[in-house]
Amino acid sequence: MASRTRTDWHRRAVLGGLAIAPFAAPAQAALDHVSFAVPDGACDCHHHIYDSRWAYAPTAVLKPPPATAADYRRYQARIGTGRSVAVTPSTYAFNNECTADFLRQQGARAVGVAVVPADVDANTLKKLHAAGFRGVRVQSGAGNLLGPDALMPLAKRIAPLGWHMQLNLTAPLYAEHQDLILKLPVTVVVDHMAGIPGQDGVKSPAYAALRRFIDAGKTWVKLSGPDSGSKSGPPGYADRIAIADALAGAAPERCVWGSNWPFPSSKPNSRPDPVLMLELVKIWAPDEKLRHRILVENPERLYGFDPAHRPAPPKV
Repeated sequence: MASRTRTDWHRRAVLGGLAIAPFAAPAQAALDHVSFAVPDGACDCHHHIYDSRWAYAPTAVLKPPPATAADYRRYQARIGTGRSVAVTPSTYAFNNECTADFLRQQGARAVGVAVVPADVDANTLKKLHAAGFRGVRVQSGAGNLLGPDALMPLAKRIAPLGWHMQLNLTAPLYAEHQDLILKLPVTVVVDHMAGIPGQDGVKSPAYAALRRFIDAGKTWVKLSGPDSGSKSGPPGYADRIAIADALAGAAPERCVWGSNWPFPSSKPNSRPDPVLMLELVKIWAPDEKLRHRILVENPERLYGFDPAHRPAPPKV
């Protein structure tokens, strides 16, 4: 990891360049492309697909406009990523068909993370595995149907498939349930830097819990969603980026990056610049070797992408 002096220099350099462009409305990003060379095989490890061919669940709290597979490929072409991890959003409850359709279109370029009930049967899991899913997500709030009490029963059901469990809990829940999380018989992936509020930073009990998970050797963390919980705000989201910087410095071998496209929790007039989400990687991964590790090599280890075939971004 680069020294603090070097990291701070990159923070000033990157954000100095960004500050000259106005923060854009969601319809058009302020940045056209990222300023560094994105390697072949780079993976966006967190995004969603919304397609009107599949009805939103009656329980849905988040109801964003359509953001289709074709839309996502245009985004990939813009930022330069060749792989992705599509996560079934809470909007569809336990219906994974929209995500499965995306996986069929993408082939080896993508894997999926499903949302299933705690008592899901083995046959359903096998079908999802055949469709390209490699994990399940449990999250709190936003109309979700599972809570911490589902963690152990669900982990035991997915363990035979070698799947991981992706968690998107509120920050206090990570600290509250850390002993349970450590006992889960599967690999754990923590969304969005554990949702730690920017003003709490590395002093948060959730950060201490997250470091405990990582140090135990069974947990990965997505350095994603810098806009969520940021008090300092755009364009730099400095408070949340400081958390990413700390995690990348402490455990670069356990970090992956995700865009969170199309930013379903954001209000239409405050969605982050989608290209900026990758550009900010330069702050906490200032050197090419570290970026390659987090964008390419780590996703290969975690999700099983083939290191012998690292695709370039799609041409659209």
